Amino acid sequence: MLNWYLQSGEKSDVVMSTRIRLARNLADFPFVEKCNKNQLRDIQKEVKEVTPSIGYGLRYIELKDMDDITKMSLVEKHIVSPNFAMNKEQIGAILINDEENIAIMVNEEDHLRIQVFGSGLELENLMNIAIEIDEKLQKLLKYSYNEKYGFLTQCPTNVGTGLRASVMAHLPALTETRNIGKILEIITSFGMNIRGVYGEGSTARGNMYQISNKQSLGISESDIIKNLKVITDKVIEHEKMARKYLLKNAIDTEDKVYRAFGILDNCKKITSEEAEQLISDVRLGTDLGIIKELNDTKVNELDLYTKPANLQKYLGKQYNSYERDIKRAEVIKQIIAK
Repeated sequence: MLNWYLQSGEKSDVVMSTRIRLARNLADFPFVEKCNKNQLRDIQKEVKEVTPSIGYGLRYIELKDMDDITKMSLVEKHIVSPNFAMNKEQIGAILINDEENIAIMVNEEDHLRIQVFGSGLELENLMNIAIEIDEKLQKLLKYSYNEKYGFLTQCPTNVGTGLRASVMAHLPALTETRNIGKILEIITSFGMNIRGVYGEGSTARGNMYQISNKQSLGISESDIIKNLKVITDKVIEHEKMARKYLLKNAIDTEDKVYRAFGILDNCKKITSEEAEQLISDVRLGTDLGIIKELNDTKVNELDLYTKPANLQKYLGKQYNSYERDIKRAEVIKQIIAK
């Protein structure tokens, strides 16, 4: 069975994926920034001991036992944050299942970051799974909780529910028609964050944008989910309207997406940055029914396996930057020809 990041889901012509994240801290320890190394190790030890009781096929893996390519491959899949993966102290761990749709980061910004992932727009179902995991952990570990403020977190913006719900949206038509700025303003005005593909401080690459709730305090989990779904549905509606507009100029749109397809299918070497933009164009062409040679699964494979770390994981060998550009072109041809 395909992992979630290679699958298609509800409204996945615009929404690539959904993530539910709950920030939690243990009551008997300072926040991560104030912990010494021994305290961080003690947190890991407590979490490791309860891992078998959580279920879901979760495996406990410490950062120090993972090679850099494996860690970066998880970053590229949006399963862990770049800061967590590149933690120099390496006093951190991850609980993850084989499907990689459940991942709990230990000693990231908070002691625990419970994450559940899915393809397409899947907010309610993923929220239910996250709550189920959270309730299990709450029986096994003592959380830092305040009756007035709710769950206490290192960053004040996460205090309360500790919930960050987010969707990854592909918005090429809004970008092409130069309406993306207006949409970003609207999203922000409705109390939502919109960021690049790797979260806070990152840029939007390949026309991918991460939309998430800004408020966590004084609002229920169900209202956060409901509000994000309303905003996401509006974004989808505007993106589809922009796509209809592009189809009015059918020759220009067909030319653009097939030029992108032609470069991908015929290049001898290509950088990950160039591939990212071309795959965005090809994804649009596939979703619009212009490009018949590809399907959603193949486009998702192209997107994942052209990224540096996952390219090397796919091939089972390490390469320097120049070699990767050559191998990337070869892998693209293989996926298209399948």
